[in-house]
Amino acid sequence: MAVLRPDLMMKNVIPVIMAGIIAIYGLVVSVLISGNLSPRMPLYTGFVQLGAGLSVGLSGLAAGFAIGIVGDAGVRGTAQQPRLFVGMILILIFAEVLGLYGTSSRRYKLTCVQNFIPLLP
Repeated sequence: MAVLRPDLMMKNVIPVIMAGIIAIYGLVVSVLISGNLSPRMPLYTGFVQLGAGLSVGLSGLAAGFAIGIVGDAGVRGTAQQPRLFVGMILILIFAEVLGLYGTSSRRYKLTCVQNFIPLLP
């Protein structure tokens, strides 16, 4: 793309940057979950942490697929018609929100586990 239209090179890097942001969501969640690990941990806490990791991972996977498909088509379309750039950015933002949903559900799950008081010791 940069060979044919070097003026659009910086605009066409945006999908790559947005895919990297999705990876950072997963990295942050893995650090937060590993910080709460202990040798003697209740079973429900482990399962909630597994669910939190899976929700972030699977939503990141879906967002990555969406960003990849939209980014590829958008970059090719922007090279032919520069007015498509705004539409590509809007659809990329909607795809990025999928990853944010997974991250926010992780926050809710881990907060509920930290406030949970078991009935049996």
